[in-house]
Amino acid sequence: MWTSADYSYMAHALQLAERGLNTTSPNPRVGCVIVNHGRIVGEGWHQRAGEAHAEVHALLAAGEHARGATAYVTLEPCSHFGRTPPCADALIHAGVSRVIAAMQDPNPQVAGNGLARLQAAGIATSSGLLEAQAQQLNRGFIQRMTLKRPWITLKTAASLDGKTALSSGESKWITGGPARLDVHRLRARSCAILTGIGTVLADDPSLNVRDIATTRQPLKIIVDSQLRTPLHATILKQPGTIIAHNCTDMSRQTALIATGAELIHVVDETPQINLPALMVFLAQRGINEIMTEAGAILNAALIQADLVDEWVMYVAPTLLGNDARGLFALPQPDNMAARRKLNLTDTRLIGTDLRITAQFTRD
Repeated sequence: MWTSADYSYMAHALQLAERGLNTTSPNPRVGCVIVNHGRIVGEGWHQRAGEAHAEVHALLAAGEHARGATAYVTLEPCSHFGRTPPCADALIHAGVSRVIAAMQDPNPQVAGNGLARLQAAGIATSSGLLEAQAQQLNRGFIQRMTLKRPWITLKTAASLDGKTALSSGESKWITGGPARLDVHRLRARSCAILTGIGTVLADDPSLNVRDIATTRQPLKIIVDSQLRTPLHATILKQPGTIIAHNCTDMSRQTALIATGAELIHVVDETPQINLPALMVFLAQRGINEIMTEAGAILNAALIQADLVDEWVMYVAPTLLGNDARGLFALPQPDNMAARRKLNLTDTRLIGTDLRITAQFTRD
């Protein structure tokens, strides 16, 4: 169905899309290549939400050379008016003769309508070329559109014997500098960083992106049912902090709001935060990908709620001993058949540390 040249051009479009890895939230990452008579005449990628989409950038670069050309797009061109006009209309007006999309748009406002609009205008269309790669690039956006919750990556750093800190709480630093820099790369692509009140009280983290060039800092979300976040906490000194709680103490709420934090009251019958309900709310806020940097209690709660999609574990070549703190406060399964299973998707050395990436299986 597709030629080797088609694969090459779509691969290039995916590389362009990846340039928006850290900046397009809440929009998907999209790249576009326009080819006329075997020559690339225009290319572009979506850079920031509210700005021109990939197709528009590519069409501007192509100019009149777009007429009769083939457009390779990593995501079905949009067919609705959002903050920008429909890209399907722009392609029609430019006179392209063929559009190949890597995948259909899972957004219900598009969902095949973009390709249908192009077909109605007499433009040949097809989709599915390098679809798996396109889906991987926008896994959070796809999940938000289809399951109504963000993609959650749980990040941990541990010793070879699975410990995250000494019994005293001391944990700096288990891993080396290259691994910590790699964490900032993961933060940069995330829409939000999720942590628990225990981590805030123990480590006073900032959870921002450092040492990586970025024009956008992820939101910070604290799961803090009783609003114990100190008013002087480092995480509150930056804009974009959300605290999920179910505390009725109005004076405490007022004091934290005065610091600039946004409070979300997540109602539950228990003292704990209803994590699935929180994820639905965050998806409605346009959050595609969440990176969790938390302690054993919140980590376990997310796993038990079946909310974790991926686990990125940095393993340092060191031992901390039996009394050191573990990764998860999970109950033991009743038997081996009930143990949680994961699929390893990547292992690599980052400096002297091992990074293991695994995805949770869902039967």
